[in-house]
Amino acid sequence: MKHIVTVQDAVTAFADFMEPTNAELDAIEREMPVILADVELLDAHIVTLDRTPTELDNRRIRRARRRALAARVALLNRAAGASLPGGAA
Repeated sequence: MKHIVTVQDAVTAFADFMEPTNAELDAIEREMPVILADVELLDAHIVTLDRTPTELDNRRIRRARRRALAARVALLNRAAGASLPGGAA
């Protein structure tokens, strides 16, 4: 009978390199309003999956869609403003 040897040491040896860098964490932080707005939009859609949407549901979805779009526009405007020389937007 052959014994199977675990390879945990080989797998976990690179665990430190698998952590996100500070730049990646900063990018996630910048995108967090977009992520949260998208989650809110998904929540609004999930509520209506098993029933016919009411007028209140439709308003919630429209409001969440506008917030998600506004968050994306704000992120793009910040990115465009940061890339222009002289700080002009």
